[in-house]
Amino acid sequence: MTTSTRPASTGLRRAAPAIVAAAVLVVAWQVYADLSGIRPQLLPSPSRVAAQGWAHRDEIGVHAWATLQVTLFGFAVSLILAWVLAIVVDFSPTLRRAFVPLFVASQTLPIIAIAPLMIIWFGFGVLPKVLVIALVTFFPMAIGLIEGFAAADREAGALLRSMGATRRQIFRYVRLPAALPRFFTALRIGITYAVVGAVFAEYVGARQGLGIYMSLQKNSFRTDLVLAAVLVTALISVALYLLTFAIERVVVPWARDENAGPS
Repeated sequence: MTTSTRPASTGLRRAAPAIVAAAVLVVAWQVYADLSGIRPQLLPSPSRVAAQGWAHRDEIGVHAWATLQVTLFGFAVSLILAWVLAIVVDFSPTLRRAFVPLFVASQTLPIIAIAPLMIIWFGFGVLPKVLVIALVTFFPMAIGLIEGFAAADREAGALLRSMGATRRQIFRYVRLPAALPRFFTALRIGITYAVVGAVFAEYVGARQGLGIYMSLQKNSFRTDLVLAAVLVTALISVALYLLTFAIERVVVPWARDENAGPS
């Protein structure tokens, strides 16, 4: 087997149990819906969800695109803030002691209570959804970077310092590369939270997006379309999650080689 095909086959073997479990669940769901006689308004069958989702694909697609846009925009804002503040904190122990507890405290705020307030304060535009996404995703990425910088090889830093390297040079050549693997782990957590945060903010109040679409269909007792939108949301999350692996393979190739181990 060639080197290029080995990662694909390994990934397929790892995903096989999840695929089988999902298939069993869908089949059991279909059988129950067909044999129990339950009303579609309560529990539509998977085939009905797929058929109705496809029939309304244009409408769902418009809302999915709106959700994807606000997700990426909000996540980009959160990403920039996480990098800037993590670097600032790394260069100043005093700021680290001041800001890290605030980062932790930000995660104690109940999003279910904050999101409606964002809508009240900032209306139904993009800003409240971006703020909700940033609030949900900022913490894991910032802490991942801060801990990654702190985990850098001290001996390598001391060696560069003895050779006359500046603090910036040590950061660039030692601390930054050391932090990237942990950052991508945090990035994967953050990107999935971003989609959930966007949908929740839209559910509370928006003009477009999968969240408001689910709310409208729920009020119309179209459970099949609600579940179709849920499926699309899950697909977006999985696609963005997998994209982080592709970016990591380009940005941090040494981490992949270390994790692969001897062949």
